[in-house]
Amino acid sequence: MEVDRVQAIASLSKQIDTIPLEFIRSENEQPAITTLHGVVLEVPVIDLSDSDEEKLVELIAGASKKWGIFQVVNHGIPDEAISKLIEVGKEFFELPKEEKEIIAKTPESGIEGYGTSLQKEIDGKKGWVDHLFHRIWPPSAINYKYWPKNPPSYRKANEEYAEKLRDVSDKLFKYLSIGVGLEGHEMKAASGGDDLIYMMKINYYPPCPRPDLALGVVAHTDMSSLTILVPNEVQGLQVFRDGYWYDVKYIPNALIIHIGDQIEILSNGKYKAVLHRTTVNKEKTRMSWPVFLEPPPEHEVGPISKLVNEENPSKYKSKKFKDYVYCKLNKLPQ
Repeated sequence: MEVDRVQAIASLSKQIDTIPLEFIRSENEQPAITTLHGVVLEVPVIDLSDSDEEKLVELIAGASKKWGIFQVVNHGIPDEAISKLIEVGKEFFELPKEEKEIIAKTPESGIEGYGTSLQKEIDGKKGWVDHLFHRIWPPSAINYKYWPKNPPSYRKANEEYAEKLRDVSDKLFKYLSIGVGLEGHEMKAASGGDDLIYMMKINYYPPCPRPDLALGVVAHTDMSSLTILVPNEVQGLQVFRDGYWYDVKYIPNALIIHIGDQIEILSNGKYKAVLHRTTVNKEKTRMSWPVFLEPPPEHEVGPISKLVNEENPSKYKSKKFKDYVYCKLNKLPQ
């Protein structure tokens, strides 16, 4: 079945300076109307190289409770590893369509592979984005069938990034644990421990003739425990705060950390999953590389028992991660 990729639609739309109706959002979603213009949100920026662990715990827990999002600098991932990750991702999306379609998603592949739509969109509306999903850790969860063979350095760049990323994620889980009065290992253990799955997604948002009317990805919270994201330099990430949508400031080589639904659940609501969306650009291609840290499908997630008592009763049901995903993608109540 031939699928319309947004990259191809963008090329046609550019010539006629308009976009198909299915990409035009309703007025209460259109970026031109709903963005607080002239203000760039300076979400907390945290220096992970600080030797004062108590201070890091305080900053990370504070940002996760108040914002659900923060940026980390001096995180230990070399700039070169990040620039190689960006370079090979960009090269893949610049390949001819036929070559990208070799690893297109199929009903059997589930979420992995090259694709366009992701979940049920309200009123049949579409996001201005193509994407590629594949697991990058642990080795037992990886299926190289969904990794591009071209460019040839794609695999090496992703493996090197994944290796460095694990140190960052372990630190974050530790500080988030301590930040709600748990022992350092407990939040990661409750998320799946060493079986935690690292799912790479590359978002490709081509130039859009009417960025005032379209969205790349609609407003959502992430289903993951944590999301660790590398953006390119084109502005696009927005966060909902105090009734408005704000642009999030781009910081070169910083990692953007989103608190996802599972951490909100595990913390029994102490930490907040961030509501965010992405806008698109008229002239430039925006790309981003989020890695979703997800519990294994059969792993059951619910509020950690130490965080539940008479004053703080359980706010969420416990359920297998795969069931949570099914409900969320199909817009069913949790």
